[in-house]
Amino acid sequence: MASTKPRHFLSVTDLSVDEMKTVLKQADALKKNRAAHAQELQGKALAFYTEKASTRTRLSFQAAIQQLGGNFMDMAGSHLGGGKEDVSDTAQMVGLYADFLAARVFEHGLLEKLAQHSRIPIINALSDLEHPCQALADVQTILAHKGPKAKVAYVGDGNNVCASLTLALSMLGIRLKVATPKGFELDAGMVQKCKAFGNFISYGTDPIAAASGADVVYTDVWVSMGDEKEKDARMKAFAGFQVNNALMKHAAADAVFMHCLPAQKSLEVSRDVFDSPQSIVLEQAGNRLHAQKALLLFLDEPKNRQTKRK
Repeated sequence: MASTKPRHFLSVTDLSVDEMKTVLKQADALKKNRAAHAQELQGKALAFYTEKASTRTRLSFQAAIQQLGGNFMDMAGSHLGGGKEDVSDTAQMVGLYADFLAARVFEHGLLEKLAQHSRIPIINALSDLEHPCQALADVQTILAHKGPKAKVAYVGDGNNVCASLTLALSMLGIRLKVATPKGFELDAGMVQKCKAFGNFISYGTDPIAAASGADVVYTDVWVSMGDEKEKDARMKAFAGFQVNNALMKHAAADAVFMHCLPAQKSLEVSRDVFDSPQSIVLEQAGNRLHAQKALLLFLDEPKNRQTKRK
């Protein structure tokens, strides 16, 4: 007897290359016409759980499900992750009330446990390993401004944002130069995953080398949530990695600046770059809505669910 199990989105690579292109195409269409698919998810609900403060992720998911005709269920105060209830019990229970569960967590392993026991799609709304929903919006933004032949530079921490961005760009064959301080490189396992799609990514420790000739210069905070104890060490390590006018002069004349937000202005990016005409951070943030609407529609389609034999 055949039954279906949900498609989860814990990593960028949970989509095939063709599926990613489909989602991105849908995101562009939804951006042009917000009224499209307005009742597609009527009667369905998205549960949202977070262990971290959240602005864009929470708001964009809430707007996404509501604009598609569904309901948003805030799991603030739930027992998940608190040791008061087995993760397996929570995962199965949420599936009785909701049709999707987006979770923003510290440890990626919690997402994997949820997915193991869930009857509904689990969506990685951020973990210590990846931030795949951010990457979808990032790629949508890059393609809109610079096309598939864009040269991208990432300057800063080899963190979850960097990981998902490098994976997404590798899958689409878009070239990226990553510059991180020594000791803050992208995880070696993630590098190998990227190489499986081809040699589109180069890695180094020189921000100028990364930014030279780039069409897009991207950075993130130097101290992410959960890394506060490393603040002093990080401030020393990241000295010289600020994206400022001096660094942007090495990029293409029409280069754009991107940041996943929130930004610590005057640290990882100078205020004049952040507020300049080159900055497209607000459009980038806005694309979170369209990319997540497209993702929800994709995960909801029966044809995109996996078939499991019993």
